[in-house]
Amino acid sequence: MIRSFVLAIPLVLVAASATAGEADDVDCNKAVTQTDMNFCANKDYQAADKKLNDVYRKVAAALGDKNYQAKLKAAEKAWIGYRDTECTFETAENEGGSIHPLVYSGCLTRQTIARTKALQAYLVCFKDADKCGGSQ
Repeated sequence: MIRSFVLAIPLVLVAASATAGEADDVDCNKAVTQTDMNFCANKDYQAADKKLNDVYRKVAAALGDKNYQAKLKAAEKAWIGYRDTECTFETAENEGGSIHPLVYSGCLTRQTIARTKALQAYLVCFKDADKCGGSQ
């Protein structure tokens, strides 16, 4: 599963999670403080990550073959490394600032949504190869 590949959680997400107990009553549609916005951005990322994990499991199951599943697992591990490195680069300008958790979580969310769409496209291909531009 995807979560098994995450070796280290960025400290900004740990910090955002640490305030979760205090932020349970945050209305993310009306968040105005930086702490609340950081919390809500992390919450959005967690929801996107959950959806990604669900789709990943469906793709792995659809593959069936252990060799293909191992290749998917390797691809996902590489993608996680890319995602984290890309988001670290993209948010470097904000490092050390109170907005950094917000922009970092936003990047993680965008990257995760894009990866989820890519994995969903594989599922479509497994069901109908003609929709992928050829047979699989």
